[in-house]
Amino acid sequence: MKSVAAALKVSPALIYKWCEAPAEKEDPDQSGAKNPLDRVRELYLLTKDVRLVRWLCNEAGGFFIGNPVPDLRRTPDEIIFDETRGMVRDFSELLDAITVSLDNDKVIDTQEAEQIREKWEDLKACVERFVVGCEKGHYHPKRK
Repeated sequence: MKSVAAALKVSPALIYKWCEAPAEKEDPDQSGAKNPLDRVRELYLLTKDVRLVRWLCNEAGGFFIGNPVPDLRRTPDEIIFDETRGMVRDFSELLDAITVSLDNDKVIDTQEAEQIREKWEDLKACVERFVVGCEKGHYHPKRK
């Protein structure tokens, strides 16, 4: 704990406070302090900007995908059609971003690369969500 505290330039006592439950409205005398992860969660909840979560996942060497939520009001065929259409749309947007970047000067600059990355993240998340949905059986009718 001391080495983590030193690296973060905070006291070891604060690190220990982060390990305790944060103070709640019903018990404001509780000793825990909001840890950095609680603050990141609050940032996301306030902004609803998934780029924050994507950035954090990228820093950890991975990527973020939302959990698939089955839509029980529609048939599996309707859901698969919409999911497939979404994947094709996202792939098309990725190709458009690449084409636009190369059309002007045959070079992809840093800003254009960021736009391509954003489209790639959208496509990757869409396809992964679909595959996880397939694995969980969201796209077949329930058997009686």
